[in-house]
Amino acid sequence: MPIETLNPATGAPLATYDEHDPGEVERRLARAWTAFQDWRDRPIAERTVLLTAIADVLERRRDALAALMTAEMGKPIGQARAEVDKCAWVCRHYADTAARDLEPFGIDTDAVRSYVRHDPLGPILAVMPWNFPLWQVFRFLAPNLAVGNVGLLKHAANVTGSALAIEEVLAAAGAPDHLLQVLLTDHDTIAEVIGDPRVRGVTLTGSVPAGRSVAATAGRHLKKSVLELGGSDGFLVFDDADVERAVEVGVQSRLLNNGQSCIAAKRFIVHAAVADEFTGRFAAALEAQTIGDPADDGTDVGPLARADLRDDLHDQVQRSVAEGATVVVGGQPLDRAGFFYAPTLLTGVSPQTTAGSEETFGPAAAVLTATDEASMIAIANASDFGLGASLWTSDLDRAERVAARIEAGNVFVNELVKSDPRVPFGGVKDSGYGRELGPQGLREFTNTKTVWVER
Repeated sequence: MPIETLNPATGAPLATYDEHDPGEVERRLARAWTAFQDWRDRPIAERTVLLTAIADVLERRRDALAALMTAEMGKPIGQARAEVDKCAWVCRHYADTAARDLEPFGIDTDAVRSYVRHDPLGPILAVMPWNFPLWQVFRFLAPNLAVGNVGLLKHAANVTGSALAIEEVLAAAGAPDHLLQVLLTDHDTIAEVIGDPRVRGVTLTGSVPAGRSVAATAGRHLKKSVLELGGSDGFLVFDDADVERAVEVGVQSRLLNNGQSCIAAKRFIVHAAVADEFTGRFAAALEAQTIGDPADDGTDVGPLARADLRDDLHDQVQRSVAEGATVVVGGQPLDRAGFFYAPTLLTGVSPQTTAGSEETFGPAAAVLTATDEASMIAIANASDFGLGASLWTSDLDRAERVAARIEAGNVFVNELVKSDPRVPFGGVKDSGYGRELGPQGLREFTNTKTVWVER
């Protein structure tokens, strides 16, 4: 069945691609296994030199790659350029650090020598989402190429052009053939790919249902898996916070990528003493956003990536209102071509309200109020998700005390929640397991091997 991509700003078709038939999928699996046998034995210096070359190509092709992402999923063009830059950064980061972080380390035992090394596993399947078409791939790909693995990529259908562009970037960087191959196929075929003995692990970034499905299939075949799933992250604003700065960053976080980010702030848990000020400032900031063509540098908020995503968000807003929430601004799709939704602020939300319990993937913010530290923590943790939380307070002792009690894989104090190549990234509870980035992410898909030597 053909794959058709659409421009979400207009609804117009962009391109059509042919799916891979079973024979082509098999050929790509075979090539991945062959490529791994060679790549695993290349010196790490050679593998990391390739990462530097990939970063160079990304930087040279920055504008074209950014325009492609914007056309396929509606990301504002300035954010798309920044995404390409971040992909180059993660490649350069592992080019600089992988050799050090993969160095075998000794352990004192009664052996003549005993040590631990991290060896590559083999081809790793990546099932990736549409919201960060390049970044999600390169944060998986860069560390895995460094350790000696190769990749197979099942990307979201609506960013097929971006997936194929990544193959082209590797070729232009002089990569050996088949270090990364795109699979244009359906989810039933991907389940078969996970079970193939040549595939040694799977990483997925996506929805909770998709994560459960992939985890079940991987578990049935005893394959290592890493899951980075949804988030309904708490943004805690205490009574001593810099409210103006918290609003500035909160709006940025909620509207990043047109609101379509797992780590975007979604539930704003605000102390009652500053709730009115916070809500007023936040509403004014939302109303000041420029909504329009994402290819225009002056646009702050573009469309959602697909019509069904816009419709799902509107359904969540309507259910929240029926449950007692109040729409302060926004609250409806925009009457224009494409899949636009008005930046929205809801108040009167509780942990039981739809907007207080489900992940809202779009430009809709929910304010929940609390009267003390304990209740703010309780509300933050009253979620099935646990990806990234943000705390806003001038009392850093309290910040670290609260951070220790927050059930999330990432906690940022007085700062936007973000992924960074230097530190591990991932979640707990329904936000998944395993870690990407940092030294931990580098070693996720390796064989942690003990070597014990006697005379």
